[in-house]
Amino acid sequence: MTAKAIGAPPMSDTPLLEVTDLATFFHARAGVVKAVDGVSFSLARGEVMGLVGESGSGKSITGFSIIGLIDQPGRIEHGSIKLEGRELVGLPPAELRAIRGKAISMVFQDPMMTLNPMLTIGDQIGLALEAHESVSGAERRQRSIAALAQVRIPDPATKIDFYPHQFSGGMRQRVAIAIALLHRPRLIICDEPTTALDVSIQAEILAEMKELVAELGTALIWISHDLATVASIADHVCVMRYGRIVEAGPVLEVLTKPKHPYTQGLLDALPSRARPGALLARGAGTDAAPPPRLPRQAETGRRSADVPYVVIDAVGKRFQRKSGVLHLLGQKLGIARPLPLVQAVDAVSLSIARGEALGLVGESGSGKSTLGRMVAGIYAPDSGHVLLDGEPVMSAGERPHKITTRIQTIFQDPFASLNPRMRIGDSIAEGPLAHGLVSRADAATYVAQWLAAVGLDPAFAGRYPHQFSGGQRQRVAIARALAMQPDVVVCDEPVASLDVSIQAQIINLLIRLRQELGLTLLFISHDLSVVRHLCDRVAIMHRGRIVESGPAGEVYDNPRDDYTKRLLAAVPVLPVA
Repeated sequence: MTAKAIGAPPMSDTPLLEVTDLATFFHARAGVVKAVDGVSFSLARGEVMGLVGESGSGKSITGFSIIGLIDQPGRIEHGSIKLEGRELVGLPPAELRAIRGKAISMVFQDPMMTLNPMLTIGDQIGLALEAHESVSGAERRQRSIAALAQVRIPDPATKIDFYPHQFSGGMRQRVAIAIALLHRPRLIICDEPTTALDVSIQAEILAEMKELVAELGTALIWISHDLATVASIADHVCVMRYGRIVEAGPVLEVLTKPKHPYTQGLLDALPSRARPGALLARGAGTDAAPPPRLPRQAETGRRSADVPYVVIDAVGKRFQRKSGVLHLLGQKLGIARPLPLVQAVDAVSLSIARGEALGLVGESGSGKSTLGRMVAGIYAPDSGHVLLDGEPVMSAGERPHKITTRIQTIFQDPFASLNPRMRIGDSIAEGPLAHGLVSRADAATYVAQWLAAVGLDPAFAGRYPHQFSGGQRQRVAIARALAMQPDVVVCDEPVASLDVSIQAQIINLLIRLRQELGLTLLFISHDLSVVRHLCDRVAIMHRGRIVESGPAGEVYDNPRDDYTKRLLAAVPVLPVA
């Protein structure tokens, strides 16, 4: 199938990029995986093509094939990739390296895969410059600062000397985008580049990309599972499934009048297309086994939903940047001052009723995850306190620690929060065994019940985290948190990196488990459509403070604070037929 770009007329009759019958296979002991199987499309200068599909559809491998990043056991079996008429398939590695980063750039989903943790941001941008240009030290620093400013990194002259671990996930992604834009390439391939970004920063990056395309005639391939984002930036779209393009055409036509059932299914899985609180289409897991219950949980489930169950009272938290050895020495000698404190959370007060879901929304760095970790008893507040059913979550004294198991957390990245050396059955059983919720003799049965409750085969208990997909790992993380029989669950961006159908499955799972267990949720997210669908109330956080809160429908439909209005205005929306 061929997808011709729709939009402004091309600068010449020859397409900038022409992909014909591309097939990229991976040869493994278990057989041949046809990751890309006969894909064809063309792209003109100054045009944007969206490439959408679920995880495993072949969209990322298509991008890797174009830029020449397919390694063994994968290889391009057949097909043609032409950039400005020049065949790229079969080029020697040295010629591909000369093209890669200069004529074609790629922005990857995970910036930590492309950023060296041992080098400063300035050094890494400088190396990217020197790969294709001869620049002086002064020019290198000046252009590096300008590159960070272009992607809205605050205080770029200072941040250029930071290391990647000192940046938030969203800021690291902006650095990766800055590096991709350095040489003003003729083709940019963006592989889920805004997954980790909040809506306002995403809107700025989208605007920046649009300006670059318009100004230089640069072509852009935008790989994403976010259909609304693709609709806001692309001229045309290709929908991939099982390595093939199943539907292609102008973005408005495909997303408003889809012809293929798969495309329609992707649209039906979006929270924005459903009534708040309703189960989403294509979301499996709604018919899973009921979760096991313990006597304490049945008892607490009868409490009144009108009384505040979680009370966050004037909570504050400050952090101090870690000093290097030389800076510490300077402090001891009296020639350097301590690094300034950062007020992450500033006198925040909130309450959550029993069985209620409160959404906590804000940009990266707003303090929402820090607040969530204080509610969960991971961080001790510097001021104020958190109460659960009238009792403190953390002990008093110089070394406070969490004193309740009734609050648990589901983190954004299940791979980082699951021990890669432990079987998932052991990870789920570890907490309940340590706190005496189950006996060792009953642990295997208990784990099997929880795996069934989150829609996984109980036989998976003997597997390790790397043997699961991202969506399956998130189910394991949910089972591990709920196996502690909590009354309150802090969900910190639990669906941020999942494609639309897997996201729908996790949302449906949370809706079902919340109803069956009477759970109270603090749901932290930068995805406003997911918060609107799941939550009864919403609180908007900005620079460590709550600027607006209220019933979700009221805040979304009639925002009062200017910051809330800006956030909602930045949310990409799907076109309406």
